[in-house]
Amino acid sequence: MDPQHAPFPPPPLEQALHAARALVLADLMSRGVAEADVVSLVEDSVAHRRWWVEQWPEGAGFLAGLVAQDVQDALLERYGRWPLCPVCGSGDPHALEVEPELGPDPHWVCHKAGVKVAAVGGLGGTDAS
Repeated sequence: MDPQHAPFPPPPLEQALHAARALVLADLMSRGVAEADVVSLVEDSVAHRRWWVEQWPEGAGFLAGLVAQDVQDALLERYGRWPLCPVCGSGDPHALEVEPELGPDPHWVCHKAGVKVAAVGGLGGTDAS
């Protein structure tokens, strides 16, 4: 490709939105729940968060955790808890939670066991469902 006509990288806002989408989709795909209707939930969240981060650009680093929480909440309403905790082998199945709720470097956490299970986007390396 001619360097003079190389495409410009997307603006930071778009990069942050694409990264958040990719991380959450990776977690959904790793657990086999990335059906079309679930992917639509991700797209709905990204569209909503686009407006949010346009109002507060300093929050771009928080997008992955927020999109993960949005999708988790939407899945709970439609299908049930997700992702289920792979750490606690006994008792009632429970979902992991995103921490920090509003901050950078979000992780899936089991509050019952008090452990970080995986970074958002990293569930593929765990036994979570």
